[in-house]
Amino acid sequence: EDKTIAVADFAQVRWAQRPELIHPLTGERYDLGQHGGLSDTDVGDLKQRSFDHFAHLLVRNDGATDFRKSALAFWRFGPEVREDDDFGKLGALWRLLPADTRVPDHSIWDHLDLTSAFAGAFAADLNGEAALLSLSIGPVQSFIEAARTTSDLWAGSHLLARLAWEAMKPVCEQLGPDAILFPRLRGVPQVDLWLRDTVGLPREWFASCDWNKPGTDANPLFSAALPNRFVAVVPASRAKEIATQVEQAVRGYLQKLGQTVVNRLLAEAGLGVDSEQHCHAQMRDQLAGFPEVHWAVVPFSLIRCRDQAKQRDLDVSALSAAMRPFFDAPGEPGFLSSPAWQVLQKDTAWDDRTTFFAPNPGVLYPAVYDLAERVMAAAKTARPFAQTQAEGWRCSLTGETEWLCTHEEQRHWNQNYRKQRGTLWTEIAKKKPAWAKKGEHLGALPAIKRLWPTLFAEEVRAAVGGDMQRFVVSTHTMALAGQMENWLGDGASVSQTTRVLMSKADSVALPRKLLRLAPAGSREAAKALPALLDAARELRETAFESPHQAQAAELQAKAMENAVRQTLGRDGEPARLETYYALLLMDGDRMGAWLSGGENYAISYRDSFHSKVRDGAQAHVEKHEDLKKYFNSKRALSPNRHLAISGALNDFSLTLARFVVEDEHAGRLIYSGGDDVLAMLPVMDLLAAMQQLRAAYSGVACPDAPFERARDIEMNQGFVRLTQRDGEGRAVPRLMRLMGSRATASIGAVIAHHQAPLGAVMRELRSAEKRAKNEGGRDAFSLTVIKRSGGDLRLTAKLTAAAGESPMTCLRELSAALRQDVGASRRAAYRIQEWLPDMPEPTQVGGAEPFRQMLASLLAQTFRHADKKIENIEMHVERLVSLCPTDSAKDAARFLGNFLSVAEFLARETRSASQAGGRT
Repeated sequence: EDKTIAVADFAQVRWAQRPELIHPLTGERYDLGQHGGLSDTDVGDLKQRSFDHFAHLLVRNDGATDFRKSALAFWRFGPEVREDDDFGKLGALWRLLPADTRVPDHSIWDHLDLTSAFAGAFAADLNGEAALLSLSIGPVQSFIEAARTTSDLWAGSHLLARLAWEAMKPVCEQLGPDAILFPRLRGVPQVDLWLRDTVGLPREWFASCDWNKPGTDANPLFSAALPNRFVAVVPASRAKEIATQVEQAVRGYLQKLGQTVVNRLLAEAGLGVDSEQHCHAQMRDQLAGFPEVHWAVVPFSLIRCRDQAKQRDLDVSALSAAMRPFFDAPGEPGFLSSPAWQVLQKDTAWDDRTTFFAPNPGVLYPAVYDLAERVMAAAKTARPFAQTQAEGWRCSLTGETEWLCTHEEQRHWNQNYRKQRGTLWTEIAKKKPAWAKKGEHLGALPAIKRLWPTLFAEEVRAAVGGDMQRFVVSTHTMALAGQMENWLGDGASVSQTTRVLMSKADSVALPRKLLRLAPAGSREAAKALPALLDAARELRETAFESPHQAQAAELQAKAMENAVRQTLGRDGEPARLETYYALLLMDGDRMGAWLSGGENYAISYRDSFHSKVRDGAQAHVEKHEDLKKYFNSKRALSPNRHLAISGALNDFSLTLARFVVEDEHAGRLIYSGGDDVLAMLPVMDLLAAMQQLRAAYSGVACPDAPFERARDIEMNQGFVRLTQRDGEGRAVPRLMRLMGSRATASIGAVIAHHQAPLGAVMRELRSAEKRAKNEGGRDAFSLTVIKRSGGDLRLTAKLTAAAGESPMTCLRELSAALRQDVGASRRAAYRIQEWLPDMPEPTQVGGAEPFRQMLASLLAQTFRHADKKIENIEMHVERLVSLCPTDSAKDAARFLGNFLSVAEFLARETRSASQAGGRT
């Protein structure tokens, strides 16, 4: 009895007195007591308030409860409690309330989602069996990168995310969105729209959602926010049927979309849509078999229980036999040979013979998931395809398929003949240049991508109302964004002459931050400034019939450019306009390992317990070898872990990535799904945005890149507290659990001229991201500067620093220091480049430390000779030298040359905070 009392004492947690959340991926403890602690809530009161909350979510039809709609309402809005100011508040913690206060590393919502997913799969199967379905669609990179404009780039990313949703929809319709373990779909705008308009949940429940507000493409519905793969729990007997339905649904959706595109093209060109034309058949043929769909199913029935009644005494012989072909090592394959399984496969008991742990089939989830991933990989290696025949000229964007034409013989027309005779595409170029530029003749997929912005804008307009127009921030506008931010901060004055010119130019889309900063009276002027430069370029590119007309056009173009320079200038001096912009590509490191839960990516069972339980159990654990092994072993992969990762990536991609790119900076989020981010930014915002995105991904504060809106965001130990305004203007705090301090990400970035071919820029961006992972060793960045004059610059270094200075911080601060005298700094950089190739080897000067001392002396001397005004140059030189590799003089020269050249490029006046606004 004494033992039982002792055990019960440390195993009981009064959570309101010692409130802590444990991060399931890192074991870090988030002490809620640091915010003043929590007050006890009466159980009866909490029960009543919870009952009232869910009672409000019951959906009734003709007085009877609609159980399907009510279940979906519980799933979607259960974690979102709305409370009056004078009511006892559950607050932001409601979303993360632990299911078990003794093991506070997963929320009650994770527990309910998982229970519902398995219960639904069991109920829908004749034999009460569940299976794990893993499915992906593709290809990804080639589809997105076939882009000539930022609109193409956005369309490819967004359309792929939409296809991902069309693939997930059959599972959601039959089993509910909680059946999908990864990605987590709660709060995804496209899923909300389905719940409202297809399922029929009350419209007023979605009134405060950001996506339900009319406006421009800042609406979250325009964000590509779903990855191209999912993992779901499905009924075992119907798994193949469901996978086949998914494949048919996603391909059927694209085929229907393709025919809509053909009909819109024909109608716009005035060529009639009353009858079948050759382009209809071309569209069907070119879309056949697209997208590729790969899937694998593993039934949980591979795990057998000798004691069926209690789901105990596990037999893994069938599971072992299924796994063995994928493993070469002798003995039990995969998870079945892991230390975790050696501990988990048998009962663990206290001294009084009370059972502490008894294994059930759930502990073998890691083996089932691993088998599904390996079967999926095997399925991808076999790529059957049907042979197709194409005889005519190819698509001018991809060069892979025939261009769409109204008559079969047109396929063989060359470019001159097309111009003389006219085609579908020559008419489109005249009447709808946003769909096709002059000379372009597109195939099926490029045609769909070109019309997707228009078609989706119409879809959103029908869903949320308003005059929804699809705009994509152009590279030209993004290049000017920093200078325009500074101009808006100075009052946004515009001369009367400039206003007259602006009236002749169209408006363009602006980054969301600029729209927020712009006073109501200056918004239209801000939209017209980049448009003036676009109009000037079009005038110069127009072929005029007489020299007099050409001369007049040139004078008008110069007047437009000068008006923009004068408007953005300071102290009566015209501004030098920035012509470079940045693209950023971020990808989480080793996501496969995080999802598979390997030994190096898991916390121990001991670390998952509340501090009181962990500390109190220590004395008992030390006396029992089996308990000690259990406490110290790494926690095995579980569905809850997938829900935790999915929830973290969901919060990052839907909320934090947008906050960093579009609220903190004047950027444009093109794609944000899971651990992937593709964004466009002004050059001056690039470095700070990279650091903040990396910090937000892990949920760990970055003092070197403080947030401008620091009062709205707090990051600590893998948790983020973000305060935003809801649809009614109220400040709503939200507590989110991110990937944690052990999770890292790598970033590739490119700085390019706004007229550089986008396809080439995207290829370099992919290369930069790969260099960050390979050459940088992950948790790194690789930055490429594609200079208009030639001679690309490339710099690869770590994003964070285990010890010493962060290379990113050093780059930002050195660049800021060099701005004090840009001309002198450029001279110093050139002089340093002259002597770098002649450096002796480290071995010739006595080793690494003397080599660094030599470099520091030479660098400081060169900078002092070029410009004595640069403050603390010795400090910057010391930092730079500490980062420099010392294995060879060649490596040191390459690193220093690239680092200094990039710093000097970023220091030029159009990227200066004093000239362009924003932060350094």
